[in-house]
Amino acid sequence: MPDYSVPATWQVTAGTVPARHAAGRPSPADAYGGIVGPESAGPAASRDFELARLAAIVESSDDAIIGKTLDGTITSWNAGAEQMYGYASAEMLGRNVSELIPPDRPSELVPLLDRLGRGGRVGPFETKRVRKDGSIIDVSVCISPIRDAGGTVIGASTVARDMTERNLAEAERQAMARELHQSERLEILGQLAGGIAHDFNNMLAAILSYAGFVAEETADRPGVQADAEQIQAAALRAARLTRQLLIFSSREVSQPEALDLNAIINGIHELLSASIGSHIDLRVDLTADLGAIMADRSQVEQILLNLVINARDAMQEGGTLTIRTSLLEPGAVPVPVPRPGDAPGHTHHGDGPGRPGPGPGSPQPGGSNGHYVELAVSDTGTGISADVAPRIFEPFFTTKPLGQGTGLGLSTVHTIVEQAGGSVSIDSEEGAGTTFFVRFPASGLPVRSASATAGRGAQGHGETILVVDDEAAVLEVTSRILRRNGYATLEATTGQKALSLASSRDFQLLLTDSIMPGVSGPKLAEQVTALKPGVRVLHMSGYTAGLLDPQGIVGGRLAFVQKPFTAQALLEKVRAVLSVPPGE
Repeated sequence: MPDYSVPATWQVTAGTVPARHAAGRPSPADAYGGIVGPESAGPAASRDFELARLAAIVESSDDAIIGKTLDGTITSWNAGAEQMYGYASAEMLGRNVSELIPPDRPSELVPLLDRLGRGGRVGPFETKRVRKDGSIIDVSVCISPIRDAGGTVIGASTVARDMTERNLAEAERQAMARELHQSERLEILGQLAGGIAHDFNNMLAAILSYAGFVAEETADRPGVQADAEQIQAAALRAARLTRQLLIFSSREVSQPEALDLNAIINGIHELLSASIGSHIDLRVDLTADLGAIMADRSQVEQILLNLVINARDAMQEGGTLTIRTSLLEPGAVPVPVPRPGDAPGHTHHGDGPGRPGPGPGSPQPGGSNGHYVELAVSDTGTGISADVAPRIFEPFFTTKPLGQGTGLGLSTVHTIVEQAGGSVSIDSEEGAGTTFFVRFPASGLPVRSASATAGRGAQGHGETILVVDDEAAVLEVTSRILRRNGYATLEATTGQKALSLASSRDFQLLLTDSIMPGVSGPKLAEQVTALKPGVRVLHMSGYTAGLLDPQGIVGGRLAFVQKPFTAQALLEKVRAVLSVPPGE
């Protein structure tokens, strides 16, 4: 840091040297007679000239240069001080410098003056000062003692520079550096997750399916069945963790459709209840006739599960968890879910109708006619403090002990909602609980019931399916699921084998891995349908959106099922594709 202090070797002469600049303001030397160099023994005219030149230098400085006595009384005040602090010289002369010190630093001045009285020099150091308008500024200060001709310290000279803009710029630079680091971190993790997703999801698909087979075949052995179900649960947790990485790194395959939010909540109610434990009372309050939202079904389920688990972790001693849905009219203000102990002073953060913002994501204009479908998840737990609330949607941010949280849950919620064109906010008070508000634009489209396919029955009726996958374990379990549920299968591990079967056998559906050595799924489908016009096609893959999009799979252009899948998910997707008339 530059040294802005007056040299400690300057001395004060006896006598009066009233040096003044052109505007008639007194120079900093007036209070003590005159500041001269140690060798000045020339004529009085020369001395006056040097003092006048020094006064001009001091007066023209943009830095605040202030003279004061050892008790802090201000004796000189240059133009830089006027500009920095907002007080004219006439206002400050004779007042105490303590008036410039913020109320939260009452003891700062005493040790400084004490050190100066002993002849010591202070600084440079950074601190804060108060302007005339009450605003607080950052300043760099250096204070030097002023001595008389005999060497006695009789006052002090303070040189202060306004560092506020520099500090703001530095804070902004550091924030941008943190954001860049976070972005790079997400990109690296996204690349890593995307790179391993295919192989990892293939392994999880095999684990899930084989564990499912064991569970089905050991109904008479509850202990074994329970072990198999635990294996399935662990595999699903691993799949969810990988998926959360892919979601907020924008590498997740999203398949939006018109959904009934109430139906999704009812569909996973049992899973949610099992996730929170018996010490928490789960209550559901659903508004009828919400209409549809456009979102990915599994991602909406992920939102619910993440918010419910977050609420569970906030209620270690038990409590009440409420899930509520409502339809917001254009311009309507959402009403917070009541919580015991609610009082003024809640923490609000986020965005959307009726909420302070902006928070993560931008409020959207609404869906059909400006309506929103709102999901509110409320708990009676520990609440979120005001200093933590602004960071809760940051990836990897967690308040949980080391090893007990990934910091991905709420950031995943935010990313999914943002991608769906919605917004998310919170209402919280420490010790009284938290409510998360998630708003989706209403789509105005007919709702596709979550149970539509299941209602028609996901079982096969003797249809033959050509299953193609270069991973032998996945090929085997996929075919086994289909055969156990009323389908016949043809199996191929390469595109060449698949084409050979297609040219000689009859089948109604091609179920193919999307990316395989030698040929892509879409390319294979093109060749197979040329041989068998009217055959339906269903793609499956453990790869991510970034790799699949160039193949034309993402966005509903082709029927697709993401690995790892459960038997039920696969069967429902197969039945849905087979139910579509040829050519549609």
